[in-house]
Parts: sequence; structure tokens; C-alpha cells
Amino acid sequence: MIKDADSLKNSQAADIAESSPPSRRGLLKTTVAAVGAVGFAGALADGHAYAVDSPSGPGALRSRRHHPHPSRPSGEALDPSSVPKYRTPLFLLDRMPGEGRDSYHIAIRQFRQQMLPIGMPATTVWGYGAVGHPQSFHTPGLTIEARVDRPISVTWVNDLVTSRGFYLPHLCAVDPTLHWANPPGGSAGRDSRPTFSTTPGPYTGPVPVVTHLHGGYSREESDGYPEAWYLPASRDIPRDYARVGTYYDRFAGRFRDRYGVRWRPGSATFAYSNDQRPTTLWYHDHALGMTRVNVYAGLAGFYLLRGGPADLPSGVLPGPASGRDGAHGAHPYEIPLVVQDKSFKADGSLFFPSSRGYFGDTPPDGPWIPSTDIPPIWNPEFFGTTMVVNGNTWPVLNVEPRRYRLRILNASNARTLILKIAADATAPRPVSPALPFWQIGNDQGFLPAPVQSDQLLLAPAERADVVVDFTGTPVGTGLYLINEGPDEAYDGGAPVTDFTPANITTTGQVMKFTVVSLASTDTSVPPSQIVLPPIPALPESRTVRKLSLNEEDSAYFTGAPTMDKLGTVSPSGSATPLLWSDPVTETPVKDDTEIWELYNFTPDAHPIHIHQIGFQVLGRQEVTGGASSPPQPGEGGYKDTVIALPGYITRVKVRFGIAGRYVWHCHIMDHEDNEMMRPLQVLDRHSH
Repeated sequence: MIKDADSLKNSQAADIAESSPPSRRGLLKTTVAAVGAVGFAGALADGHAYAVDSPSGPGALRSRRHHPHPSRPSGEALDPSSVPKYRTPLFLLDRMPGEGRDSYHIAIRQFRQQMLPIGMPATTVWGYGAVGHPQSFHTPGLTIEARVDRPISVTWVNDLVTSRGFYLPHLCAVDPTLHWANPPGGSAGRDSRPTFSTTPGPYTGPVPVVTHLHGGYSREESDGYPEAWYLPASRDIPRDYARVGTYYDRFAGRFRDRYGVRWRPGSATFAYSNDQRPTTLWYHDHALGMTRVNVYAGLAGFYLLRGGPADLPSGVLPGPASGRDGAHGAHPYEIPLVVQDKSFKADGSLFFPSSRGYFGDTPPDGPWIPSTDIPPIWNPEFFGTTMVVNGNTWPVLNVEPRRYRLRILNASNARTLILKIAADATAPRPVSPALPFWQIGNDQGFLPAPVQSDQLLLAPAERADVVVDFTGTPVGTGLYLINEGPDEAYDGGAPVTDFTPANITTTGQVMKFTVVSLASTDTSVPPSQIVLPPIPALPESRTVRKLSLNEEDSAYFTGAPTMDKLGTVSPSGSATPLLWSDPVTETPVKDDTEIWELYNFTPDAHPIHIHQIGFQVLGRQEVTGGASSPPQPGEGGYKDTVIALPGYITRVKVRFGIAGRYVWHCHIMDHEDNEMMRPLQVLDRHSH
């Protein structure tokens, strides 16, 4: 028995130094003065990857943290090299069935799906599907197709129950020591960080869910607020459990008053006005403290918004795969791609860490909360060992020698992707690209003009709308979508030069394109000749908010983070890290324009997402006051998620159009689930 915290820290310091990988944590402080000169050498030649300065700059401050995988996977996990590649045809995400043109009834259910190649075991997953259409259930979910300025309603049903109506436990280990939904806490203790007298095991009760339309301009009651979750309407929920989150009843009342629709137990109905530019949105679970496990289990899908004056005329871009447009079948020319990293067990089930010891920065068996400040299950980041696209490992897509539109989403928990199209999947990195990307859009719609790029940098939750021209590529040619991002937390830089790229035989490969004979004439416009719609600028701002990105290290284990936080920055440059439960500090007034300055005092790059809006990226500057750098070419127009590099101030211009309660957070889901999320209250001008 360890008697006290000091003796614990002293007795284990030597063991940690010997048993744990080198840490890149604990070297940055939460003041501007403590952040060394971080050189921002600018973009790579293609304008989409960030370079850093010499070892006298950030390298001297940020030693790189190493992860226990994929180089040495857990004994529970399936060896990714045993999974055959490029045997499974890419699953084409067709349109989600609706109840009429403007209404959807979508449930979350558990089912089995062949994620690994045929001949290997199927995987139990969660996914979205249309009620009454059992064949529509899939992970990722089928695509919701919507039209600009044509509102729709979606009833989201938590149907995580058995055939007899009993609740289903989670597929992943849920850490109950975080600030999370906490149904066992009852009405008084829900949405809290519980305390324990002994280290608890994983939560195994009914699962809370709430769906967020990422990038949508939604009213608060339809945004998927993390404390507006709800349990399934199962028959065996313990009486002392909270069945809904703190904000569920409040938002249910507002929805009833506004639309005359009552929310039924185990569900919530949301209204999406679709009054924004045509773009690539996505929907995913957002329950407090459980986003990482719920999305990893399968709860994500595309939401494509089309039409309106800011869209392109039919025929300019390669045609969509939707059946209503006549292009579905063997030859769709618009392909949505949901890219994720996952790990599996030998029986085909999903592998997700069930202990903090998996991460490698603490002793394998703890001790954890309450003996120390380390959560027993939560890992700072999770990186899978296999790449999954549209729900299958390493799929293959037949393409004709013509142009294709790819709508790409990085839906990984923590992995930042650097994508290229290569002629050889196993060529030494960095690879010379076989074909370029022509990026025409990002998170919130079209760019000002097409951008030709050899590679795409996509942090979690970022999207890229690209045209790839296979014209002239000989039939029979195999090309590969590869990943040169790291197998650990991204902190800027270029592959090989600044970090080791993903494992060349596993996570460094994503999918294959096989060129087949041309089936029809390509009438789309060459990407270099596309004229994209004009983009309105936001008004000037007189308000600047200085906000901080922070990391809290353990008092017991050297270099082991306990949580990440957001906060504020004082005029003198010092940071005040804040918890989710702290009073709201971001209170913009509806229709005001503000500049948000994101000071990153951590060793990692963080994809910061702000709900309800699209913002304009203004650029970056060293925290210590160096030269400013403009936005990257792919960051033009409007975005809703931005990469905040370590040691930099990232500036975005924002304007909130709807009063209400929202959030902003890091979209590394492991971070947002453990305090790197803050409430945001948009004030009504008339009541302010």
C-alpha cells in the first residue's frame, strides 16, 4: 500500500523513466514567456502541410511522445499485417431513406457488419439507419441529402436495446471517472465528474446518445448539445438512473413550443433549416464524455447540402452517386469517403483500450483514480492499426479514366491524415504523387478558386471536396490513396523531415483505385477551368477574444497528461485553463463579428471546432510575436474546424447568427471527452 502522494511520485519516478517511452509532455507552460521561439517556415510547396524551424526552435521544447501502437500492438489486438488489402469493393454510401421528402426517422442500433475482408469474422458495431428500412443500417451511416433553404426534420432514436427491450451495454470500455453524462448519478449527479473511494471498472449501463450535425447552422435545441443526451426507452433502466441529460427537457420544451412536436422517450426530433451554402457536413454522436467511444463504435455519417445560388450548375462537376440523379450503380462519379482508423481483435470485434496502461506513459497497472490523478481507462489519444474507408478495411474502387469528385472526411478519433495518390503504396516516404488533387471545397463549402495540391492535410473532423482526374491513365493501372501523417499526435512539420510517417505497410495505406474501361463520356469541366461561386466576406470586427489551449500533467507520473483544457488568455499573456463546469466565458452577442485568437500552449496540434457557424481563417503567428502567416490555400472561404499549431496563435473571424447555448472544443475526440470543450452562450441583442 502506498501511503501518500509524495511517496508514490518518488517511488515510481525511476520505474517510469525505465518503462515508459520518451515523453514530449510537460515541457510547455501556460504562459507566453515559457513558449520558446517556434519557427513557422511556411507551407510546403503544395501549400497544405506545415513546416517547422530548426532544432533550436520547437524541437528543443517539444520532445516527441511515442505511442505503444501500431509498432507494438496490444496482445488483444489483431495483427494488422494479417488483414488482406484491396479485396473488398468500396461501399458506396447511398442516400438515407426518408419519411417523405423532408422528414427522417433515424435510429441507432447494434448489428454485425463485414468490416474485415470476406473470410474473416464480422464485427459487431453501432450505426444509423432509417426506421422501417432494416437494410439501411450501416457504419458509417448512409448519406442524408438536403437542399439549401429547404428545411428538414430528423427524429433521432436511441434504439440500443435487445430484441426483448433490454438495454445494450457499450462495445467499448467507458471511463466513469471523467466529467461525463453519468446516468447513475441520477438527476442531481448527471453530467458531472463523480468521485470514487476505489478505482471503478468501466460503466456497463444503458448508453446515452445525442446527435450533432457538424457544421450545421442549427438552433440550440437541434444542435446536439452534449448535456441533452437520452437513454434508450428500455424496460430495465434502474430507477435511480437519470434517463436524460441536464438540457434535454429544456430543449424538448423549446422544440414543442416552436414546432408543436413532442419528443418521445428515447428520442429527440431536430429541425435543420439548411440556410447556408452548399457543403459537406457530417452527423455524429456528441454525448458528454462519450463522443470518442460512441463515434468509434460507429455513430457517424455524411450530410450533403446541395443547391442554392452558391452551388454550381449541373454538369460542371462529376455526377453524384445518388440514385435520384441517375448515376447510381456501376459508375458513380461523386464518391463520399469516410476515412477512419480502427483496431480489431482476432474474433473480428472492435478493439479499444480498456486501460490507461495501454498508452505507455504510466505503469501498466496504475495506480489510478482515486489513488492518483490518472483516469483508469481514458487514453490521451487513440490510434488504430488498420485504415477503414466507408466501413471496410483497405477497400478498392474501380474508376474510369475520367474525372471524379471525392468528398473526403477524416472521422478518426485523433489521427491527422496527410493524403496522397501514389503509384506504389509501399514506396519510401515521402512519395512523389502520381496524380494531384484539385481541391474545390472544404468544411463549409466551395473555396474562392480551385487549388491544385499534391497532398491533403486533414485533421479529425476536417473535410475536403476534391476533383481527381484519372483521364489518360491506362486501363489496368493501380493507384493508391496513401497516408503520410504520423502514427501519433500531429504537431506540424513535414513527413520524414519532422516526424516519422505512418507505418508503410498498414496505416500508411488507405485504399486502392483500379482503372477500368471508360463507360461513358466525361462532360464535366476540367478542374483548372472551374469558376467557383463568389464568397461573401464577414464584416470587420472590433472584438478580439484571446483563448488558450492547455494541457494538464499528472502530479504523480512524469509527462503523463491527465486532461486537456480550453481557457482564456490575459492581456499579459498568461493562460487561465478552465473546466467544462466553470462559468461560461465566451458570450458573443448575436450578429456581432469577433476575432478569436487561439493560443496553443500544448505540444500537439488541435483541430478546434466551433458550433453553429462557419468562420474565416485569418492566419497564424508565433506566440512569441514572430511574423504572421496567411491561411493555407485549402483554408480559404469558410471553415468550421481549424488546426491550431503548437506554439502559435491561430486567428479566425466568427459571426454567430442564432442566440442560444452551444459549445466549442478540440475535435480530437479523446481530448473533448476529457475537458477540452467549453460551453458557449450566444446572447440575444435585445435581452443583452
